Amino acid sequence: MDISIVIPLYNEAESLPELTAWIKRVMDANRYSYEVILIDDGSNDRSWEVIESLKSDMHQIRGIKFRRNYGKSAGLNVGFEAAQGDVIITMDADLQDSPDEIPALFNMISEDRFDLVSGWKKKRHDPISKTIPTKLYNSVTRRLSGVKLHDMNCGLKAYRKNVVKNIEVYGEMHRYIPVIAKWAGFSRIGEKVVQHQARKFGTTKFGGLSRFIRGPLDLISIMFVGKFGKRPMHFFGTMGVLSFITGTVITIWLIADKLIAIANNETNYRNITEQPLFFIALAAVIIGFQLFLTGFISELVSRNAPERNAYQIEKTV
Repeated sequence: MDISIVIPLYNEAESLPELTAWIKRVMDANRYSYEVILIDDGSNDRSWEVIESLKSDMHQIRGIKFRRNYGKSAGLNVGFEAAQGDVIITMDADLQDSPDEIPALFNMISEDRFDLVSGWKKKRHDPISKTIPTKLYNSVTRRLSGVKLHDMNCGLKAYRKNVVKNIEVYGEMHRYIPVIAKWAGFSRIGEKVVQHQARKFGTTKFGGLSRFIRGPLDLISIMFVGKFGKRPMHFFGTMGVLSFITGTVITIWLIADKLIAIANNETNYRNITEQPLFFIALAAVIIGFQLFLTGFISELVSRNAPERNAYQIEKTV
């Protein structure tokens, strides 16, 4: 199979008929063998009924329905697991991503040998409440990760099959998939300017202020896991050693200072336990020991971690 198109969706019943018909025109015109995987993320409108109806007219459609709403990352992760195509294309279901971009994205993967190609919505049709945070996150992510993309969170992306089979997406990490792919060893990451359409039906599913908090936290998680996920003791152990040595050096200095004062027959010196530095040293030693213990526990957890992605699937077609 040439292409798997993975589309997570939530309450997009009105958009689906037009979107799937548009995809079919493009795919048939280019004679691709393909599948369209629609992941219903617990919609409370008629999205699933529409998917079942479309399946009867278009055999390339596969549907997966979550029992409840898990978020876009969950939909992508399950879609990646189900995908069978050599190239996987992801796109949003709201008709703001154009299926006409698929052939060019496919060629960049299959002919130009990119591992991942991300769309860049250079001219956007989103409200300012969405565009400003997006620009800020993209700028910060570029600086921290070294992945030079203008639009990290664009829903329209193309992947080589072995990329999606070797990465895990959860939480709000769908917006940082290029970073996850880079840490997994897939460094050929490209970018293509794509058309961004104004929303035709419904309203944006942009999650409000809570995403301003969750997004940066997930970026920090990705950076930490990418660098230390397989060797957490290197991080916690280093911090623990530095803290322990700092506390030990301060303690030795306090003891030496007291011994020198005694040797010089000084009578105005303070007891070690009366000095603030003593408590700083004690805290540093304790924290160092705790960091060491955290490192050992993290090593055990990283080697015996249960599956992180487990979702209740109600129906499939």
